[in-house]
This record gives sequence, C-alpha cells and structure tokens, in this order.
Amino acid sequence: MDLEIPKKDLLRLVSRCQGVADKKSAMPALANVLLAADGSTLRVSATDLYLGVTGQVNAQVKTPGSVAVPARDLLERIKAMPDGPLHVTTSEGAQTTIKAVGSPRRYTLPGIPGAEFPQLPMPTPDAPRLELPVDLLALLIARTHFSISTDETRAHVNSALFEWSGDRVRMVSTDGHRLSKMEATVAGSAATATMLIPLKAIHELRRLADEARAEKDAPVVTITQSGPSAFFTIAGTQFSVKLVDAQFPPYQQVIPAMTERSIRAPRSALADALKAISLAASDRTGGVKISVTSGSLRITSESPDTGNAFDELTIDYDGPELTIGFNAKYFLDVLNGIDDEEIIFGISGELDPAVLKAGNESSERSYVAVIMPMRI
Repeated sequence: MDLEIPKKDLLRLVSRCQGVADKKSAMPALANVLLAADGSTLRVSATDLYLGVTGQVNAQVKTPGSVAVPARDLLERIKAMPDGPLHVTTSEGAQTTIKAVGSPRRYTLPGIPGAEFPQLPMPTPDAPRLELPVDLLALLIARTHFSISTDETRAHVNSALFEWSGDRVRMVSTDGHRLSKMEATVAGSAATATMLIPLKAIHELRRLADEARAEKDAPVVTITQSGPSAFFTIAGTQFSVKLVDAQFPPYQQVIPAMTERSIRAPRSALADALKAISLAASDRTGGVKISVTSGSLRITSESPDTGNAFDELTIDYDGPELTIGFNAKYFLDVLNGIDDEEIIFGISGELDPAVLKAGNESSERSYVAVIMPMRI
C-alpha cells in the first residue's frame, strides 16, 4: 500500500475509530484499526466484534492495499506529525511507515495483513432505512444517557430503548432508581422500529453526533436495522452495533399518570442550590431533603461526617408542606440535560416518585424523568 493523505483527514478518521478498538481483547487484531486503500479512497475501520465503525476519505492512492495497525499508537504518531500531507506505505511483513511529506520525521509501526482483520457486518440491501435529524438524535441521547444502568450483568437496562412508531420517535432508559423518556415528532415520516442499544454504543453515537453537529457535516443520520445489528450513518461514517437481545422493563407502568402536587421552579437556580447542598451530603448515598411549602422550596443535607447545609429558593407552588429525600445527583443529571428556564416538578407523597418535565413542553417534543425517593 502506498498513499498520500492530509494529516487532518487521517487524524479525524483514526480518532473516530480508536474509541471502538478493543485494547483489552484476547484477540490482538481488535486493538488495531484497518487501513484499506483502493481507487482514490482510504477507508479506516475498527471493531470490538460488538461495535464497528468505518469512515472514508479521498486520498492519493498510488498502490492499493490494506493493513491493520495498533489504534492508539497510530493516533499518537499522527498527532505528532507536522500539518500537511502524510505519506503512508507498507512493506514486507505488514510494516507500516508514516512520513511527513517535506519533513524528515517518520514512524514505522508493526502491523498485520488487512485480510486477517475481522470483517465488519453490513446491512442487507433491502433492509428498511430511517432518517433522523442529527440534532434530534443528539437530543434524545443527551436527555436519557445518564439514567442507563452501568451494571453490565443487567443487559436489559445496561442499554437504551429506541422506538420509532409512525411519526414519533423516542428513547427511554432506566437503572431502577430513575427513568428518562424523551420523544419527538419527525415530520413527514412514518416508520416502525424497536431496538435496545447498549451503553457503550450510546456513548459512541453521542460522540459521532456531537462531532457532526460541531463540524456541520451532515443534517441527518440514516438508521438501518438488519438482522441482530443496527447501522447508523453520520457524515460518511457508518457505525454498527450488535443490539441487545433482552426485554426492556415496561416503562409505561413506572411513569405516574398524574401527581397530586405540581411545582414550577427555576431550573438554573434549583440546579445551583442542589449542587451546593450536595457538597455536604453523605458520600455513600448523596441524599438531600427537599421540602416544599407555599411559594418556597428548601434543600437540606445533614451528615455526622461532613456537616449540614441549607438553601432556599422561591417557587410557584400553593399547597401543603411536604418533605421528600432524593439522591441529588439524579436531580442534577436531569436539570443539566434540560435547557429550559423552568422545570415542572410533580410529587404526591413522601414515598412516591418525583416526576420532572421541561417547562415549555409541546406536542412536538416532550421529556419526562422519574426519580424514586429515598429514606434519609
């Protein structure tokens, strides 16, 4: 293989792929990225056998070929190169040399033949395809990713539920202590899809969507469900994920149909107060007490080890006094994921879950979070 490619293009592709490469796998090939050159295109791929990512860019290909080289080592060496074109060649034994054109700086990396790299899955030609605005995908993930369980032994909640029904798309996640659901209308669309996307894939999708938005690369993401996998194409990068084969909890039963009390509170001020009071909360539980009275919300924290804390803010509420204990982090995750000026906070009793909604809900986009109380 012999080619020339601008540093910025190769750096962007390898950066996108190296997060998927599995550095701890018993299969050494999975710690590599595949470089495959053909025609006037360089394709860069990585996989851990569950996730896969492939991107391509134009390059001056003198001799086609393919090679797999260690992902992290390659990324570090590309970063260390001066800006401008890079000359990439392979020799006997898959040795790969990267040289800066017009500079003496070069690196040689051991590699393996491209034919030994695992083949990435591809969707069948007749698999149904959906199109979703990249901004909406980023919003769905931003408002739900934090309540995905990190317990990998519970696959059904170590993932996010993605549903598309008619012109409505939604994402739901829960870890048993809290639940988040974001849904929106996709105008002019009518489709049906259900998939359980693992947490690691959600992290990678969020990164790809944020990059595409920052670079204004693509307005839409194409989603294809084929066999046990789903494929997301964003700005020329195809991301594949092996979906979780499990039953997501019946989330509709967890969301209270109504609450006895409804409170309107300034989101930013509430987040600031919770963050401040949580400094004195128990490291083990993170628990704070939230007390509401007419026109007022008080937040307190008491710990024999870290002392006490108190704050108070004005709210829109006219009802009886009520005090409930919550994990402050669960509230903060929700408040930090919303950009509305106000939030609607629904509660019923001391042992009932809290329901949080964005202040300017509409029929086009709606968000709800459920947080279970705790005894303090």
